[in-house]
Amino acid sequence: MKILVTGAAGFIGMHVSRALAARGDEVVGIDNLNAYYDPALKAARLAKLAKLDRFRFVRLDITDREGIDRLFAEEEFERVVHLAAQAGVRHSLSDPHAYADANLVGFLNILEACRHHEIAHLVYASSSSVYGGNTRMPFSESDNVDHPVSLYAATKKANELMAHSYAHLYRLPTTGLRFFTVYGPWGRPDMALFLFTRAILEGRPIEVYNEGRMRRDFTYIDDIVEGVVRTLDRVPHPDPAFDSDQPDPASSDAPYRVFNIGNHRSVELMRFIEVLEDILGRRAEKVFLPLQPGDVPATCADTECLKSWVGFAPDTPIEEGVRRFVEWYRAYYRV
Repeated sequence: MKILVTGAAGFIGMHVSRALAARGDEVVGIDNLNAYYDPALKAARLAKLAKLDRFRFVRLDITDREGIDRLFAEEEFERVVHLAAQAGVRHSLSDPHAYADANLVGFLNILEACRHHEIAHLVYASSSSVYGGNTRMPFSESDNVDHPVSLYAATKKANELMAHSYAHLYRLPTTGLRFFTVYGPWGRPDMALFLFTRAILEGRPIEVYNEGRMRRDFTYIDDIVEGVVRTLDRVPHPDPAFDSDQPDPASSDAPYRVFNIGNHRSVELMRFIEVLEDILGRRAEKVFLPLQPGDVPATCADTECLKSWVGFAPDTPIEEGVRRFVEWYRAYYRV
């Protein structure tokens, strides 16, 4: 197939692009290469992708409506994996307009292009952050997600609503994937594992939020990629069992689905740090801080829907995933 991957220079976008090209799909990747974090890391990811015969890169911002429509018209994509977004919960407190531009206007441009160019399936990135103030674990796709605690989370919930409207109005098949704390080689420098590893190796203290009482469903990148590719291959259809008198948020009478992609394990942050310390062979100096605005104390994914839909659910243990990240980090930064 010919597939568009937006955000191809990003962490997940790079890995998904590589997997699709490796299996024989023709992949066109786009990215605006913004400076939210080190552009040199994005360039290095693209350099890896450039070695693949079936990958091409086009520098393009998803907020460029005319440019996006022109690209779709010229390339005639069959399917789209939309991963481009303004990421980061905390950054949304200081630069909210960036989230409205990329995550709302940009997503609308992708939806419109998919609609007018008859895309067979749109798979897009949502986030575990949509669960917001929910405290019942594990989080289920059937749960109500109307209480976001950050603007970032609100834009991701909005993406799901926008996708449903297009699935309903234009029968555009859409699948939203709620990613849970993704980590691994080539990861984002603003994420905890990257920050902790760099600080420990440089002999600096690490900041541990909520006084260390945090739990996260850490999900290894290879598992995320497997979930993305498998869902891309299965086009959603209207659910014949959907009951509009008692609507289930996880399904619809439109060709629309949404799935959690998580490891189905809520790991204590202190245990995660302990694993990292063991692999690095160094102890971290810890500075304990309160829970940050927009953050939540715990996440955990119910992955039964994903497993039922595509026969797969993430299962890489943190001991293995963190080791692979550290090996990559030491090799990349030569430390």
